[in-house]
Amino acid sequence: MSSFRQIEQNLQENNTPAWGAVFVMSLCCSVLIASEFMPVSLLTPISTDLNMSEGQVGQAIAISGIFAVITSLSISRVFKIWDRRPIMLLLTLLMIVSGIIITFAHSAVLFMLGRAILGVVIGGFWAMSTSIVMRLVPPLSVPKALGLLNGGNALATTIAAPLGSFLGSIIGWRGAFFCIVPIAVFALIWQFKSMPALPAILSVEKSKNPFGLLKRPIVLYGMLGVLLLFMGQFALFTYLRPFLETVTHVNAAQLSTLLLILGVTGLVGTFLISLMLHRHVYRYLIIIPFIMTGIAGAFVLGGQHIWFVAILMGLWGFIGTSVPVAWNTWLAQTLHQDAEVGGGLMVAIIQFAITLGATIGGLLYDSHGYSATFYMSATILLLGALTAYITWRNATHVTHQ
Repeated sequence: MSSFRQIEQNLQENNTPAWGAVFVMSLCCSVLIASEFMPVSLLTPISTDLNMSEGQVGQAIAISGIFAVITSLSISRVFKIWDRRPIMLLLTLLMIVSGIIITFAHSAVLFMLGRAILGVVIGGFWAMSTSIVMRLVPPLSVPKALGLLNGGNALATTIAAPLGSFLGSIIGWRGAFFCIVPIAVFALIWQFKSMPALPAILSVEKSKNPFGLLKRPIVLYGMLGVLLLFMGQFALFTYLRPFLETVTHVNAAQLSTLLLILGVTGLVGTFLISLMLHRHVYRYLIIIPFIMTGIAGAFVLGGQHIWFVAILMGLWGFIGTSVPVAWNTWLAQTLHQDAEVGGGLMVAIIQFAITLGATIGGLLYDSHGYSATFYMSATILLLGALTAYITWRNATHVTHQ
């Protein structure tokens, strides 16, 4: 029996919904996303203050991905007999510690330490969040609860970059980071009061090796598509601020406006595309990276014109922010019986891709300039589109068989 059926039995035994816990998990999701992506809009002041190149700061930011990969693949096994409530409280506490360390970091080493702790929180939270939410509400309310969780993701993605840029121009990058700490403290208190006991559910599924799923060709091709798409996306996204400042020559107000355009169009795109994905998921998995390839190249060709860049930022947000929704839909359709294990594997691959993209992008940015980084992003995204097409062909072949 899969863990999902056991969860349904658990819910039937205790059918009292814990919506407060769902809302606080959505808040934690927002704080996590803001913590992860806010540095992108603060790359320049961080590099100046810590005496690092912009490429080095991008790589330091990406270190969180390494620890997220390790944590997402191991947390279920390390804490397999633990109640999930204290684990979530511990992760929220670590999020507070990370914010404090980053705020008061006076060296690159301390900054990287704070990002490493944040990576542990990211990996642990995303690996366990879906299965925990499924236990907090009755089965019929699970889609609504997951919608609230993803709503926190979309909202934070919308406001993190422009808000970070705006706050950074007023109270500095340290102040911008510290603003996250009291919100995380509030989330910890709320979580302590609202989160019920969630005893560990031991099942055959949890004992599976997540890498064993890669023996199935459709999973192997799909996860490779995930890797290439997120790697290409974040090779460019991580270095948008220095590009906008040095190539487009925007001021602080214009930068915040452009980042807000990116976020708002991302929120709209996520909502619209999620309504259509259930019918033609593979079509969007192919089209999204293909369009992003063209946008990445257009940044290089027309990056000097702010009006053109504003259009490109809107398109990038509209298309790129919906990427997780598209691949999560594919995961649910392809691995519905192994979704928990597959979800942990996908989290690990996404974080590894973000780290790899930001690291290689930073090396190219420092050595050859923005054009090399952006063209590399376009090339990887094109390969991602091709891999998504191969995944679709394999799925079609399996269906015919």
